[in-house]
Amino acid sequence: MSRMKQVPDHEDEVLDLERHQDPGRNRITPVVQLPPEVALTVVTALAGLVRRAHRREHESPTPPRALKEAQSFEEGDVFMLAPPFEGYFADRYLMDFYDTRERGICSRMHLHTGLRFVRMMTGPDTTIRVSSLSPLTVRSRPDWTTPLHAFVDRLPDTPEGVHRERYNVVVPPNCWVDMQIPRGVSHQFNAVGPHAVIDSVHPEESIETLREGMSGYRMMAQTIFLAEHRSSAATCEDTGDGG
Repeated sequence: MSRMKQVPDHEDEVLDLERHQDPGRNRITPVVQLPPEVALTVVTALAGLVRRAHRREHESPTPPRALKEAQSFEEGDVFMLAPPFEGYFADRYLMDFYDTRERGICSRMHLHTGLRFVRMMTGPDTTIRVSSLSPLTVRSRPDWTTPLHAFVDRLPDTPEGVHRERYNVVVPPNCWVDMQIPRGVSHQFNAVGPHAVIDSVHPEESIETLREGMSGYRMMAQTIFLAEHRSSAATCEDTGDGG
């Protein structure tokens, strides 16, 4: 495969929104709905791992050129739970989501230079709005009493004369939902509420770093954005059904 980045280590590279076309579609699989107290326990425990990693990083910063396990992305703080090693090219991150309402801004639509697998987990009074420039394929689960809500709106704050549809799926409270993200396919995550985490596996972390010519394992450098700036929270916090 050819490289996707113009500047391999650029952490805020922006792609032409008007010309971009997704090479595939994201796929979402509902996994399990949990009692609120169980979901809260799981999400709080995983978020705690991320927060402790960031406290350690603050107290004892990672030396230059060493692998930095605590990082910050647009959607939240992350912790590299399991780094890649020689002969094993995948790694695993945990993300502690920001609450979109608290920050007043949304994360941007973006894509990655390698494929991703994410498990989104919500607790009480929290949803995650998943968006893409292409329709999201949602696999059915007959044992779920309420299917995932999907709707379409207009991507906000596009350049003058550019209109793009945005396809959305809402992960309800107290749920686990898996998402498969092919290489180069657009996506956007925004949590509304205090209890949301992502468990993310990157099956080709080492391969894409070498393919793109990057200088190290910094996932922000493996991200290409589809907007110059972040939009207001009002553009991503609704669920499309009046909620």
